[in-house]
Amino acid sequence: MPQVHFTANIQRHVSCPPGEVAGATVREALEAVFVGNPRARGYVLDDQGALRKHMVVFVDGQQIRDRVGLSDAVSPSARIHVMQALSGG
Repeated sequence: MPQVHFTANIQRHVSCPPGEVAGATVREALEAVFVGNPRARGYVLDDQGALRKHMVVFVDGQQIRDRVGLSDAVSPSARIHVMQALSGG
């Protein structure tokens, strides 16, 4: 099953322990995490269910392409990393 990991920076704001979940897409995997953690859902996704602008998700080291539908495929052995996007200048 895919593994979902949240960075320590996110965990400062909301508890999101890593875990293995069922899911064939990023959306399915994240929703499986959020079933037991609705507060994390509100932190990661906006009210339309899209990834918040300050968040980024990587699957096996590659940034996802679909930030709205979260339809990027994940394999059963995938490692999904959710983190806050960094900016600066």
